[in-house]
Amino acid sequence: MTAAKDFIVAIELGSSKITGIAGKKNSDGSIQILAYAREAASSFIRKGIIYNPDKTALGLTSLINKLEEQLDARIAKVYVGLGGQSLHTRKNTIVREFSQETTVTKELVEQMLEENRRTPYADLDILDVVPQEYRFDNKPQTDPVGVIATRLEGHYLNIVARSSIKRNVLACFAQADIEIAGFFVSPLVLAESVLTDIEKRSGCTLIDFGADTTTVAVYKNYLLRHLAVIPLGSNNITKDICSEQMEESEAEQLKIKYGSAYTTKGENNDEDKCPVNDSRSIQTKLLNRIVEARTTEIIDNIKNQISLSPYRNLNELPCGLVITGGGANQRNLSDAFSNRINNSENPVDRRVKIRIANFVTFAIKATNAEVLMKNGRLNTLFALLAAGKDNCCLIEKAEQPQQTIDFFQQQEEDEKAQREAEERAAREKAAAEEAAAAEQAERRRQEQENEQLQANTKALADIKKAVDTITLATDRISKANVEVGKAKKLEEPKAAKKAANDANINSLTAWREAQKAQEEAQAAYKRLTNDAFLAEAEPLMESISTQVKEAEQLKTQTADIADEVRKGKSIINILRDKWGKVLKDTLDD
Repeated sequence: MTAAKDFIVAIELGSSKITGIAGKKNSDGSIQILAYAREAASSFIRKGIIYNPDKTALGLTSLINKLEEQLDARIAKVYVGLGGQSLHTRKNTIVREFSQETTVTKELVEQMLEENRRTPYADLDILDVVPQEYRFDNKPQTDPVGVIATRLEGHYLNIVARSSIKRNVLACFAQADIEIAGFFVSPLVLAESVLTDIEKRSGCTLIDFGADTTTVAVYKNYLLRHLAVIPLGSNNITKDICSEQMEESEAEQLKIKYGSAYTTKGENNDEDKCPVNDSRSIQTKLLNRIVEARTTEIIDNIKNQISLSPYRNLNELPCGLVITGGGANQRNLSDAFSNRINNSENPVDRRVKIRIANFVTFAIKATNAEVLMKNGRLNTLFALLAAGKDNCCLIEKAEQPQQTIDFFQQQEEDEKAQREAEERAAREKAAAEEAAAAEQAERRRQEQENEQLQANTKALADIKKAVDTITLATDRISKANVEVGKAKKLEEPKAAKKAANDANINSLTAWREAQKAQEEAQAAYKRLTNDAFLAEAEPLMESISTQVKEAEQLKTQTADIADEVRKGKSIINILRDKWGKVLKDTLDD
C-alpha cells in the first residue's frame, strides 16, 4: 500500500464511542475516505462530556494508532468537534451611538463583533458567534457596511458551553500528544452537511438524535436561530428496557430488532412476544410501550426547545423537521414525531414535514462498507472532515548525517532511553490503574442506579396493587351495606339476624384487607427515592386515603344497621308489634 501524504483527519467525541476518520477531498466535491476507526467511550464520556481525562487520552492514542496503521503515515494534527450537554445559544446586543451621521465601515462591524466575543458569561466559553442582524435607525440589515446611521445595533447569537468542556478536551489531547488543528461546533458543521439550501432558507429544525443527548438546531434564512442539547438519547430507551430485568446488551438488541417508536392501536396483542435470550422472552406490547414512552418524552422536549426559539409556530418553518443521528434509525420514528407534533384537525397541507437525513448531501467514496452505511451515525464525523482545510499528515524532516558516537556516550544514551521507557511504562500503568478504578466506580454507580430503579419500580407496583385491593374491598363493603339493608326488611327474626351478621362479617373482613393494603402502600411510598416515581405515586396515595375513608364510613354504617337488626328482631318486639296492631284495629272498630 502506498503511504498517504495529503489528508485531513477529524475526531468526534461521542457518548457511546470516539470515532476518527481520515480523508481526501476530490475535485468533484466528493470525499475519499482513507481510514476510519473507533473506540468505545461509554466508560469515560457521558452525555458528550469527558469525565475521565486519563482514560480518554488512552482511547485517543489507540484511535490515532489505528488510523496511522491504515494510512501507513504519521498524523501531525486533527480537527475536533465540540458538543455535549451544556452546549446552547444566548442572545446578545452591542450598540454604537454616533454624535452625527456616520458611514458604517467593515472595521466598525468587526470591532462590534469582537466586543461581543468578549461578553463575560459565568463559567461559560463562547465557542462561536452567529450575527443575526444589524439595526440602524430601527431598520434591519444583514450587512450594514456602507449604510449611514446615527445609531447601530448588532444582534448576535453566541454559542456557549461550560468552560470545562474545551479545557478537558485540550488536556486530553495534550496528554495523548496529539496536536489540534482546529475546533468546530459539531451541530453547525452537521447542518452544513445534511441540510439543503432550501431547508436552511425557508426554515427547519435539525434534530441530531444521539446516544446520550439530542441536539436541536433551528434554522431560518440561512442562519442558526436557536440551539440546545437535551440530555436524553437512544441510550435512555435501552436503559428503560433494562428495567425489565435484563442486560444492557440484550435490551439494545431488543430495541434495534423489535422496538417501535410508534404503534397503532391493536397492532400488538398479548400473545406477541420477542426473545430476550434462549430462555426468556418479553411481550412485544410491553416492549413498545416502553420505547414509545421514552420517545414521546424526547419529542416533547424537542417541541419545548422549538417553542423557545423565535419561531414558536412550526408553520413558520415550512421545511419542518430534519432528523439525523444513530437514534433516527428507530422504527416508525417519523410516525411518532408526526403523531405527537401534527394536529389531526389541521389541513393536510399545513402538517409539519418530517425528513430522516440518513446521509450527508455530498458524495462519500470508500472501500470500508461500514463507512458507506446510510444510517446517519457518521454524519457528524463526515461533516467535521468536510470542514477541515489543512493537511494533517506529518511531513518527516530530512534525516541528518549520522555522527560517530563513542562507546561511553552510546551507553549513557541507552541508559537514559531505558529510564525514560521505565518512567513512561510506570505512568501508563498508573493511568491504566486509575482508569480501571474509575471504570469500576462507574460500574458500581450504574449497578446502584439499576438497583434503585428496580426498588422504585417495585414500590410503585406495590402501591398500584394496594389501590386495586382497596377498590375491591370498598366494593365488597358497599355490597355488604346493601345486604344488611335487605336483612333489615326480613320478617323472620332468625333469617334477618343471620343475614345481618353475615353482611357485617364480610364488611369487617374487607375493611381489614383495606387497612392492611393502606399500610403496605404507606410502607412502599417510604421506599420511593426517585422524584418521577414520587410524582406518580402521590395521586395514588391520595386516592387510597379517599377510598379508605369511604370504606370506613360504609363499614360503620353496615355495623350500625346490623346492630339495629339484632336488637329490633327479638321475639318480644315482634309480638308487641303484632298484638299492638290487633288491639288498635279492634278499638277502631
